[in-house]
Amino acid sequence: MLIHIGFGNIVNTSKIIAIVSPESAPVKRLVQNAKEKGMAIDATQGRKTKSVLVMENSQIVLSALLPETIAGRVQTGQEPAASEDVE
Repeated sequence: MLIHIGFGNIVNTSKIIAIVSPESAPVKRLVQNAKEKGMAIDATQGRKTKSVLVMENSQIVLSALLPETIAGRVQTGQEPAASEDVE
């Protein structure tokens, strides 16, 4: 199943390992290492990163939506209205 992670970006839910907040030092290091290796996908459209999706293939996807919002979409499988993108 595919879910919307904000601003027209969609990911495959079966490939998501974790959805975490970007605030902790270990997650910041994880993101920095992924950027250096070219394994980070920035889906924030220039906005502040509010969640980090860790994918099966060691890639990291950055989203401007809150982790709770994305987790809720994964659990329910529902697509929100376009107006729900900006938090």
